[in-house]
Amino acid sequence: MSLRFCHLEPRKNHKGHLGLGSRSGATLWAKSSDERFVRGEEAVSAQQAEKSSMPRRYQLFIGGQWVDAESGKTFNSINPATGEVLAEVAEADKADIDKAVEAARRAFEGRWSKVSARDRGRLLYKLAQLIDARAKELAALETADNGKPIRESLYVDLPEVVEHFEYFAGMATKIEGETIPVPGRLFNYTVREPVGVCGAIIPWNYPLVMAAWKLAPALAAGNTVVLKPAEQTPVTALELGRLIQEAGFPDGVVNIVPGFGETAGAALASHPGIDKIAFTGSTEVGKKIARAAAENLTKVSLELGGKSPNIIFADADLEQAVNGALMGIFFNQGQVCTAGSRIFVDERIKDDFLAQFRERAERIRLGDPMDKQTQMGPQVSEEQLKKVKYYVHLAHEEGATLVTGGEQPQLEGALARGYFFRPTIFADVKNEMRVAQEEIFGPVAAVITFKDEEELIEQANRTIYGLSAGVWTRDIVRAHRLAREIRAGVVWINTYNIFNAASPFGGYKQSGYGREMGKHAIELYTQVKSVWIDLSGRPLGWYSR
Repeated sequence: MSLRFCHLEPRKNHKGHLGLGSRSGATLWAKSSDERFVRGEEAVSAQQAEKSSMPRRYQLFIGGQWVDAESGKTFNSINPATGEVLAEVAEADKADIDKAVEAARRAFEGRWSKVSARDRGRLLYKLAQLIDARAKELAALETADNGKPIRESLYVDLPEVVEHFEYFAGMATKIEGETIPVPGRLFNYTVREPVGVCGAIIPWNYPLVMAAWKLAPALAAGNTVVLKPAEQTPVTALELGRLIQEAGFPDGVVNIVPGFGETAGAALASHPGIDKIAFTGSTEVGKKIARAAAENLTKVSLELGGKSPNIIFADADLEQAVNGALMGIFFNQGQVCTAGSRIFVDERIKDDFLAQFRERAERIRLGDPMDKQTQMGPQVSEEQLKKVKYYVHLAHEEGATLVTGGEQPQLEGALARGYFFRPTIFADVKNEMRVAQEEIFGPVAAVITFKDEEELIEQANRTIYGLSAGVWTRDIVRAHRLAREIRAGVVWINTYNIFNAASPFGGYKQSGYGREMGKHAIELYTQVKSVWIDLSGRPLGWYSR
């Protein structure tokens, strides 16, 4: 999810990205015909695009084998841009979860436990290379399955996936314990050991990225994994399974079981053979996961919802702040847990901000996500589209003022059946309105004005969420002050939605607990063992002769 709007080839942008803090890197929405993303070539070829739209059939990946579901059931994955069937996918349920957990346990206690940290790192690096080599094909499939523009899949998501596997390939040999100074003639040290069999349940907004966020640290630490992709977007996770095989991971180390939350997801979360559950998704479902895991005292990490404040002070560079507001709420069709959906604007600049924000939002190009010029694709599903429409209707009822959007665009051909929705801005929003308090997960911005910093901080923190926040100001003292006062796991100053594999990510309050990425992620997938050694040679205690 690193926002790297770079004009380099997909793998080269690891070192040359342009953050939103730079004007040159924040021009995505300013020029609909920007060619920087393709360097004179198509993002994907016509053949790749056509291949990605051809109906496919996928089985479950369990114990190194591709198998049908025990029940024989399948479900369809739908292309949200056209409403057409993209793939027929085997539907896992409890019986399949049982098989996958058993396979993961055999691998953990068998061959995988004998693989050195160095060799685990080599396997992860090989996987990164394979993903990189197939970046265009995977990006096309991601776009067909999820609906995000191809430029996002290819130039944001795929480099992020490769980066994560590379980073944790290096981290595999750096999982260390410590020596504890203790009194007397005793020696005490700790070792970090893998948790065991991990269940990973990932969302539909960043299918491959979220798979990488879960798999890379878990495998680096020596665990095995049962991965359940979202039923809306299972395709690229299953393609990843093929690359995991090709990379040479032992059978059963990674198992991929697409299915529905109420069956496969529930079975995985409550399974007594699972040692750790990692979940990314809504707060509502996260609570269900936590309750199910609690029955077995299963270790849990949760990356949940958000209603992030994106704060613009009167002294901010307004053009830069508008760029940040656009990227904060409309990137990935607004389907981002860190979306800056509550935009707090100093009342003195409200009119100027809204004028620029509206003008830029109305220039965003909606259309075929396979087109390199498209800047916004469809919502992921008909259900999600209905949810966005509901909150737009609710905002009207609550008394907010529609500035722009609020409807589906009129598109032609197959796209007329897609789940598209225009970038939408509401002004005159009160922080207590549901449109400002509940996560919409769509392209709907709620603009709220403030008079002073004290009022702002109180309103920004008045939410059940605490995932992220943005602050736009030229006052460095104020920026640091706000970073301390806002209760959120991530605060961006004069930028937004910047991530790095080495930097921790996670939320406060009902946005979850545990930290993804960096050494903090390794802590989620290991447990600490303390070892004591008596160096004195003397008998212990008062029972000796």
